[in-house]
Amino acid sequence: MAVEILANKKVLIVGATGGIGSEAARLIRNSQANVFITGRDEKKLAQVAKSNNIPEDQAFKLDITDARAVEALADNLHHRIGQLDILINAAGIGYLNPLENTDAESFSRLIDVNLKGAFHLMRYFLPPMKEAKKGLVINIPGVLGKAPMAGAAAYAASKYGLNGMAKSIREELKRTEVRITNLYLGGVDSEFWDNIDMRVNRDKFIKAQEAGRAVWFLCQQPASGVVSEMVVQPFNHQAI
Repeated sequence: MAVEILANKKVLIVGATGGIGSEAARLIRNSQANVFITGRDEKKLAQVAKSNNIPEDQAFKLDITDARAVEALADNLHHRIGQLDILINAAGIGYLNPLENTDAESFSRLIDVNLKGAFHLMRYFLPPMKEAKKGLVINIPGVLGKAPMAGAAAYAASKYGLNGMAKSIREELKRTEVRITNLYLGGVDSEFWDNIDMRVNRDKFIKAQEAGRAVWFLCQQPASGVVSEMVVQPFNHQAI
């Protein structure tokens, strides 16, 4: 069924070099979609493309904080293939620290990547979808874009902002069939935790591969309905 739904769909996965994005790329490509990918690490990007039989000219190094670079990529793809069917924003950076230990530079970096980066993507890729009155955008605010946690003031600010922005844009699209879906993931065993100084039991977290599968699942929404949001958390977390 997934192959039937996604076959020949034009899909851009931003942040495809991470654990979630790379697994989503594998599953979506195996469903016969026409997949384009971006990442900040050229070596990892080439590996993801090669392992999933994605042509080299469909893999792009991209810094989503660079508005001009995002606009250039959007112009490039729209010229080549028209509007996207699905835009997946799996890019982002993590940061957890008490407020008094959070410096302004770290706060600004979170806003630049997690919030402004998402803004650039939707600003330049949504208009053709809106004009065609169809398409799907999947963002991943995570549970810290929905519920607070000690030590997450800066990170939650960027993700709450993404949550609110996506929901507001959804209101602008009510007269179309463009879907905006927010995926709230909690406790994913991904590179998010590699540089965070906090004692956690990653063995009990959601596997990045399963989080990628959730993204793949959301790409298969029925024509008659929309999944506005989905929450996936480890068993040992209290549901929101």
